[in-house]
Amino acid sequence: MSCRANLEQRIQHTFSDKALLELALIHRSATVDSAVTSPEVTNERLEFLGDRVLGLSIADMLYDHFSAEPEGSLARRLASLVSRETLAVVAAQMELQDSIQVGGSEGESENRTVSIAANACEAVIGAVYLDAGFDAAKDLIVRYWQPLMVAELSPPKDSKTALQELVQGQGLPLPVYAVVESTGPAHAPLFKMSVTVEGHDPAIGEGASKRAATQAAAAALLEHLS
Repeated sequence: MSCRANLEQRIQHTFSDKALLELALIHRSATVDSAVTSPEVTNERLEFLGDRVLGLSIADMLYDHFSAEPEGSLARRLASLVSRETLAVVAAQMELQDSIQVGGSEGESENRTVSIAANACEAVIGAVYLDAGFDAAKDLIVRYWQPLMVAELSPPKDSKTALQELVQGQGLPLPVYAVVESTGPAHAPLFKMSVTVEGHDPAIGEGASKRAATQAAAAALLEHLS
């Protein structure tokens, strides 16, 4: 059985249009040395579509399952469930890593590896949506995200919010964030952020976006303070 057929079996969806699955697994870096580098030959457009399908599906699931929770709690749950980290977890469950086509330099950083896997996961969702419609895509999402959704008994707090609440509770000034470094190509940037709290050494975090790096820095300082 081929690698793609194995993947179809794992996600429980057999593609009518096999080209959609192939496209979902082509990272932009794999086309850098190619004569053709248009968006149509990478998974970026499918990733864009899958992101929206995922967001709507998760929002619908949360609305039904947590019927007594206010908007703010639902929003925190949604942010956690559609985060790069959660997508990378699902990508690992789907065993996407060995199927993604990437350029030779894209496996150097753990953060970039997480980002590439997360993007491919969204692209696969987008591909299923185009191949068979919203219901098929949502069935896929429910299978992988339902256990993650019900595992959180309380609405999660992101690290930045948790750090802010901690320092405010200690009567300290708010944390100060700063960009330390920005590296990598435009299609796969890597940001390094620092966070400082009065009376403590700064902590550093990395991520594929400033937001992700900020959260990583806040998480690192939280771990130190705890």
